[in-house]
Formats: sequence, structure tokens, C-alpha cells
Amino acid sequence: MHTFLNIPYLFYKHFFGEFFFEFCKRSGYDHMLRTLGGNLYEFIENLDALHSYLSLSYQEMNAPSFRVEKNEDGSMHLHYYSDRRGLCHIVPGIIGAAALDFFNTEISMEIVNQTEEEERTGKKEHIVFLVTQKPVFSYKERNKFSSSPQYIADSGRQIEKQLNKEIRDRTSLVSVCPAKKNHWETIRGIVTLGRGKLLRGFDPAYPTTLWIDTKTFCNGLPFHVVFDEELRVKQAGVSIQKIVPGLQTMGIRLDHYFSIVHPEVTFTISSVQKFINSQFVFRTRREMMPESWKQRPMLELRGQMIWMESLQCMLYLCSPLLRTLHELEERQMHIADIAPHDVTRDLILLNQQRLAEMELSNQLERKKEELRILSKHLEEEKKKTEALLYAMLPKHVANQLKEGKRVEAGEFKECTILFSDVVTFTNICTQCEPIQIVLMLNSMYLRFDRLTTVHDVYKVETIGDAYMVVGGVPVPVSTHAERVANFALGIIIAAKEVTNPVSGKPIQIRVGIHTGPVLAGVVGEKMPRYCLFGDTVNIASRMESHGVPSKIHLSPTAYYCLKDKSFEMTERGEIEVKGKGKMHTYFLIRNRTATENEIMGNPIKESDSDHESVQSFHESRIKMIQSSFYRHPPAQG
Repeated sequence: MHTFLNIPYLFYKHFFGEFFFEFCKRSGYDHMLRTLGGNLYEFIENLDALHSYLSLSYQEMNAPSFRVEKNEDGSMHLHYYSDRRGLCHIVPGIIGAAALDFFNTEISMEIVNQTEEEERTGKKEHIVFLVTQKPVFSYKERNKFSSSPQYIADSGRQIEKQLNKEIRDRTSLVSVCPAKKNHWETIRGIVTLGRGKLLRGFDPAYPTTLWIDTKTFCNGLPFHVVFDEELRVKQAGVSIQKIVPGLQTMGIRLDHYFSIVHPEVTFTISSVQKFINSQFVFRTRREMMPESWKQRPMLELRGQMIWMESLQCMLYLCSPLLRTLHELEERQMHIADIAPHDVTRDLILLNQQRLAEMELSNQLERKKEELRILSKHLEEEKKKTEALLYAMLPKHVANQLKEGKRVEAGEFKECTILFSDVVTFTNICTQCEPIQIVLMLNSMYLRFDRLTTVHDVYKVETIGDAYMVVGGVPVPVSTHAERVANFALGIIIAAKEVTNPVSGKPIQIRVGIHTGPVLAGVVGEKMPRYCLFGDTVNIASRMESHGVPSKIHLSPTAYYCLKDKSFEMTERGEIEVKGKGKMHTYFLIRNRTATENEIMGNPIKESDSDHESVQSFHESRIKMIQSSFYRHPPAQG
């Protein structure tokens, strides 16, 4: 891309650094970055501390290291260390954007040295930048005047004039400030000199004698170590002596008991001095710990290095690097081992509270997921229950019961009822195992149940081998007789597919049909049933019991309902019906306008199954058959 835009490749990385700085600000790190230091030197000096803090949350983070040195002419040498090569050109973009945004300073950075060194663990890239800076106007002023050629020519002289004026003003203020009589007047004078603010460059006052004894110092700072240029321990805090008993023997080498985790430098006094502004993390060596400690996680210490020039010794002020109470317990330590002034106590307790809140949140998420799964299972069980309920009761009746409504009994002036049973069923039962009877009836009822859907008739009940359906109840329709008649023709055909377990031949069934008025309603609470009452039920049962095997026996009223339709019927003649006297009955032979496949609701062509699923195909076939058989609109009632 840089070939087309004619822009050097390194400029991309510089621009990336600027955009990365803006990205960090917008990601919530703005205030954190602004408070790192009051000037650019302090800002860079504390970048490692920021990375160390972030590593607590992002433990896989592999951040670079920064070390800065001041020069006499006001410039700085920035040492950049990284495990990844080629990213050094991003640094000027980041530092330049931070200097301009936070300190209103423009900088220039150039590489003065670039090496690979073994000073830190493994081969690392070590880049030294020369950083020079100059103050500029505010961002608004810079935008206002930067386009003016006069601004470019005069900006240097204006800045120089302003600085000289401020120096003269401060000098005159100091010269006219009279001598103060006591320290309160001195303080007030300093505040006045700084125009309401304490000056940054004041000289602190030190006591002639250190007013603290050795024992108090070691107890008050329980985690500290003083060591010389040869890394020999001169002094140690009481808590660190308790954990690492070897430190009670003064003069031992510190690197025998600890390794440096961060920054990744060799354990020499010169390496430590180079990174003295970095946060140092020490870890105890397992082989040097007491037997009781060897099975525990090693202790890590985090703190700062202070070089004591007069003693030629290094002071390591540190605290245990612990995040949770669990880590404290793993090392068999207690809160009491940490000094009361040490914020590590608060960090552990606050982090423990945060972890407790996170665990509570995770538990809520797990409970939410469990509830979702239970809700899904409940919905599945609800569907099964509804399917069972709809099998026991008409759908609209079942829905009324689900809503807590009372289903009133109703009178239907005309409907058609069918009864069927298996011929010689009692003899079959005496000669077969119970499981054979169950399998035979199940095979038969599965076929019959499918046909109730095909012809849209309501299955009232089954008792043993008896099967009862009705047309025109509970939803009145004018085609009730035709629906039941076609259903009857279908079950005669379906029965031929069911085997008699005794003879091995197809079973035979008797079918009886009668048309007339009935009463219907829901009976029972524990096992509610939709039942039919009236003489029509009795006559339909008599038509079945007085019927002939593999024949469909019709009452006179059923015959007259089907007489002008497309059915072929024949007279049986007058017969004696138990409890009813003599009746002139008929047999239903066939439907002259419907094929056997249409009666059974089967597909007409085998190839159709290649284009539709079995379920959708059957549904479409059922609708087609119903529309072709029953073209009359439902009766109102």
C-alpha cells in the first residue's frame, strides 16, 4: 500500500502508535495514563508500573519495558526492551501523542543505538532513543496559529521571551521576600511565591539523626531487604525472615534465595540499577525453602529498589504479591503477617470481595442456564401432556378445561356414530399370550387412529377390541355421515393388514353405523372423558353387534343420509334387533367416486415422496382428500 501512497513504511507504524494511544484513552485508560506523572520523564518512568498492574488482570500479557535517563541538556535517553522485534517504530508515535496531549510538549525521537542483548532472559531487542522536547501553545492556540507563516517564524522567540519574563518575575519576588520569623511564616511565604501553589522544586528538610531504631524499622517494614553490591544481605524485615529463615543469617547472597521475575534482568547490582525505577518482583527459590514450604506455592514479593549512595547498598521495599485469601492460605500466611499500613491488606480483601461477587454472578448465570434448560424440558413435557390431553378430549374442549372454564354439556340434533369390534376376539384371547393380544390391538388401533385424522372424525373411546367414533361431534358438520362412511370403508381395508395371532390370517371386524341425535359432555375430573349419551349410541352399538364379519351394517337413518351421495349400498332386509324390535337395515359396499388410496389417505405416486417430507405429504394428502370428499361447508349449530 505504501507504494501507491508514496509514504515511507515506518510512517505507518508511527501513525499506528498515535492511533493506539487514542484507542487506549477511549477504552477507559485515560485517567490512569494522565496520573502516571507530572511530566514526560515521570510518565515514561512509571509505564512499567502500569504494565505490572495490568498483568494482574491480563496474566498472559507480555509487555515491553521502558527505562529513561535524564541528560544535562534536558534531553532524555529512552531505553526500550521488547521480546518482539520490529515494533520499536510504534514507540515514537505513542510517546509523542502522550507528550502532546498530557504535557503540551512536542518531542522528537531518534534511534541512537539498537542491539540484541542477553542482559534479560533470552534475546531481547534493546533500542535507545534520544528524546528532545519543546513546549508549545495549547491545542486550540496551535490549531489557530499553526497555519500562519509568521507563527512559524516567531514561535521560538515568543517562547524564549515568555520564559525569560517568568524567570525575572520569580527572581524579583524572591529578592523582596523578607526573612521569616518562624516556620509558619516560611510556609506562607512559599505559598505566596508559588501564587497559591506549593513549588515543585522545594528543598526538603532532613533530621540530623535518624529517629528510628533498628528493631522498630524491621518490625514496621516486615518485608524489606538491604543488600550490598555483592548481593549480600545486610538487613531484612521480620516477616520475610519468618518465611525465608535463611535471611536470619546476615551476609548470605540474596540471589541464592530469590530469582527476579520482573523485569527480566540478570541478578546483578548493575542490572538492578539500570531498572531501578521499575517495579521488581522476586520469587523464592523452592530448593532453598524449608521442608514445610516445598509443597506450597512459592512466595512472590513486589516492590521498589532504592540505591543508598552513602552506604553503597540497595534497599528493597516490598510487599507480598497476593491477590486472594486463597493464595494467602495456600502459603499458610495470615493478614497479621502484613504491616497494617501496607495496602496489600486492602487489596486482598477488596479482591476477595470482587471474586465473591463474580462467583455470585457466575452462580446466577449457572442458575439461569439451568432454568432455561428446565424451561425447555418443561415445554417439551407440556407438549407431551397436551398431545395426551388432545388424544383424550376434543381440542377446543381441552383448551377450555386448560383455561379453567366449565364445559357445558350440549345437544347435537344429528350426528353419525360408528362402532367396530374384532370377530371371535374372546376365542383369540383364550388361545394367545397377553403380549400377543396387546400387539395385535396396538397394530390395529394405530391404523384406525390415522384414519380418524384422514377423515376428520372424533375418536370417542376404545374398550377392549371395541372402537367408537363419531362424526358431527363436537364440531357440527353437514357431512358427518359421509366422513364416518369413508372411515368405515378405510378400517375394513386396514384390518386386512393386521394378523390374527392364532390363525396367522388377517383379522375380521364388524362395523355398525347409525345416525341420530345425542347429548355430549365432559364426565369426571381425575380422568375426564368426553362422552356421548342417548338412544343413538345404543342403536349404533346394536348395528355392530348384529352385523356381519367384514361388513358395514347401516341403520335406516344412516342409509337415508347416504342415499343421495356417491356410495353404493345394498339392502340386508328386516332383522330383529335386541331391545328395538324389527328394523330394515342395509350394508355399505363402497364409495363409487373414491379410490382405495384416497380412502386410506395414501400417496398416489411413489415419486411424490422424493419432493416432500412424509409428514407434510400426509398433511397435504389429508387436506386434499377431505376437500374432495366433503365440499359442503360445516353446519352451524
